[in-house]
Amino acid sequence: MNLNPQFLKVALIALALTQFAACGYKPSSKYAREVVGEKISTSVVILAQDPENTVVIKDAVDSAIIKIFHASLSDRQHSQTHLSVSVSEPTYSPIQYDGDGYVVSYRANIVLLIVKESQGSTKRYSSSGTYDFSVVPNAILTDQERFDAIRFSSIKAISSFVAQISAEGSRKTKE
Repeated sequence: MNLNPQFLKVALIALALTQFAACGYKPSSKYAREVVGEKISTSVVILAQDPENTVVIKDAVDSAIIKIFHASLSDRQHSQTHLSVSVSEPTYSPIQYDGDGYVVSYRANIVLLIVKESQGSTKRYSSSGTYDFSVVPNAILTDQERFDAIRFSSIKAISSFVAQISAEGSRKTKE
């Protein structure tokens, strides 16, 4: 394969210019970190009627802080931001029926109310998440199905919260 030296020269210059004149893309986690900081503490308000799910949600929130915000968990005294999460009672709605009229798919919905305390200011956020899952016709929901549905819908709600925070950080950078 014989390449034209003029073509190689132009391609090399174009590549170098692309490196110097990058598009300015920043990942959303960078914008989010500008709003919440590097050290974050969390607390989840325990649901009296469903305390097991609170643990699942606390784990999902902590995991999101590490994976999505790329921040570290800290105790409240040493954190830049504290997130207090309240969880609504999960709801399950049938979304699909089989030929005999039995429910074969449900949609779990959860709403997280998040209070962000940072540098003396308080801001409230609401985010929701859903998760669709199948069940055997004419069967009751097992605890494992409920835990999985709550975990996955909580992760989606947390992702929605991250999007809100990232948008807020993006607006602050443009101002």
